[in-house]
Amino acid sequence: MSDDRHLDPNVPGNPAYHFTIVPPGAPSKVGWAHRAELVPAARLGTQCVHAGVQPDPAYGAVIPPIYQTSTFAFREVCTNAGFDYTRSGNPTRAALEEALTLLEGGSGATCTSTGMSAVMVALNLLPANSHLVCTVDCYGGTFRALEHAKKAAGLEVTYVDLTQLEAVRRALRDDTRMVWIETPSNPLLRITDIASVAALAKACGALTVVDNTFLSPVLQKPFAHGADLVVHSTTKYLNGHSDVVGGAVVAGPGRTALSQRIQSMNNLLGTSQSPHDAFLVLRGLKTLLLRMRAHEAGARVVANFLAAHPAIATVHYPGLPSHPQHQLASRQQAGFGAMLSFELGDARPQRVDHILRTLRWFTLAESLGGVESLVAHPASMTHAAMTPAARLNAGITDGVIRLSVGIEEPEDLVADLEQTLRTLPA
Repeated sequence: MSDDRHLDPNVPGNPAYHFTIVPPGAPSKVGWAHRAELVPAARLGTQCVHAGVQPDPAYGAVIPPIYQTSTFAFREVCTNAGFDYTRSGNPTRAALEEALTLLEGGSGATCTSTGMSAVMVALNLLPANSHLVCTVDCYGGTFRALEHAKKAAGLEVTYVDLTQLEAVRRALRDDTRMVWIETPSNPLLRITDIASVAALAKACGALTVVDNTFLSPVLQKPFAHGADLVVHSTTKYLNGHSDVVGGAVVAGPGRTALSQRIQSMNNLLGTSQSPHDAFLVLRGLKTLLLRMRAHEAGARVVANFLAAHPAIATVHYPGLPSHPQHQLASRQQAGFGAMLSFELGDARPQRVDHILRTLRWFTLAESLGGVESLVAHPASMTHAAMTPAARLNAGITDGVIRLSVGIEEPEDLVADLEQTLRTLPA
């Protein structure tokens, strides 16, 4: 028997290989080659799957490769294929930036090494000695960054309850250059009227920045309400699997110059996201819509259970009709998300600690937005960087417990909460 009978026709290089081979980069003649032009008008779920990630033009890989390289060969003197050094630009990161730009409806994006890197990119747009208005219950890391900038760069900061428009109006000054919005806020889930605050900011020449981490572009579109910049910790829902850290800043529609400024600032600061981390976030985006639906469905069940429990004094969740800004959230958002916090009627430290220690499906950990449920104590964890006075001013008491509801079966999560509340110490 001749050897050629044992050749596998599906192995390239064998004489029996039955597919035609074309040079890498040869144009495709089938339908997927035209997919990219369809993505901007596609529905959200389709955009999550396909934004920024068309088959690789070199070899047709359905999932684009990780360009794990620090530098790129020039094709000729002063001539390259669009990339020269990974800090300045990388094809994998560029794919993620394209996807986030499309999903948020912006003009351009830059992806950073962490969520705090994204915060720093935005803050470094400000000239020295500027004035910034920030939500009073901002993330603890943001508070720490602002307090540092006050000392290091002469930044003046006024912390305001942004739900009170008259207080915002009084806080704005001629030298105000930025208003920092986190909506829903962390950890008390207050809702800021983006359109109203953005209009006030614009009237005094200030940029409006919205941290959209809690809702993602699936549930909130800040640019539709007048925001200039959107900031994300992509560590959270955009990635969704608790296995990467990253951030992003997106410039609003028609803001080409602003888009170039955030990209240049990321390059200047050296805070660009690595190719591998960008690849992981791109992977997470594919299931973003499905995950957000599951997250929110579970959060509604958990919030309703807690709201009806006699040991609970307050549940902070915009999806509850009892939430003071439920109607605003219903108008401004496409959903209520999966973050909530609550406070016991009797919030003595030993009772709070009992909940943190005895929950089993909810892991006691920092962060949020992963497929697994987490519990956190903001006063000692996420907002420990705040001074006690600042926490008190924000309403973040030692009794606040924050939940990030994952995609587990809601009945299991409720049973877990029920057992820990049933065994609270007297």
